[in-house]
Amino acid sequence: MLNTPRPPYGLAALVAVVATWSAILPFDRPTWWLEVAPVLLAAPLIALSWRRFPLTPLLCAAVALHMILLLYGGHYTYAETPFGNWLREQLGTERNPFDRLGHLAQGFVPALVVREILLRRSPLHAGKWLTFITLSICLAISAAYELLEFAAAMAIGQGADEFLATQGDPWDTQWDMLCALIGATLSLLLLSPLHNHQIAKLRRFS
Repeated sequence: MLNTPRPPYGLAALVAVVATWSAILPFDRPTWWLEVAPVLLAAPLIALSWRRFPLTPLLCAAVALHMILLLYGGHYTYAETPFGNWLREQLGTERNPFDRLGHLAQGFVPALVVREILLRRSPLHAGKWLTFITLSICLAISAAYELLEFAAAMAIGQGADEFLATQGDPWDTQWDMLCALIGATLSLLLLSPLHNHQIAKLRRFS
């Protein structure tokens, strides 16, 4: 067996720099903790499991990008991000659409995570069943996140508005889940061939 692939130190350093910036005087500190919690949980998990389960370069890049997105949104809150405000002006929308990008990523990146785990740790092979199960798990993750937002709203009350970022949309939850499904579908359609190639190179480490 060859040595375990080298961890992506460059990506880790980039995420660490963005995390440091994000933590300095965020718009709302409680919201910051809620938004960046996935980063704080995932980063040490990836580091601790790297020797037993190194990730493909594609997944490393996708996870790092998702972390940066969460850290950026956490610093400003999703409803107040400068990039989202710029998009609102360009698209002529009534709301800051950054949270829609966040939920697209919430489907796009987990689809790769789920796909990689199933292909490397289960009897499943690339095909229709893998696609169906991956999309189902991504929808379940999105639904679970919406339930967490609901729990936060119940626990915090009015103070949860910045975290929820509904911006007055009564269908925000449904839009969030639809965006996650679209993101997961695009991920599978666009990246599966490259993902398969990289997983094949990693199988000797499994």
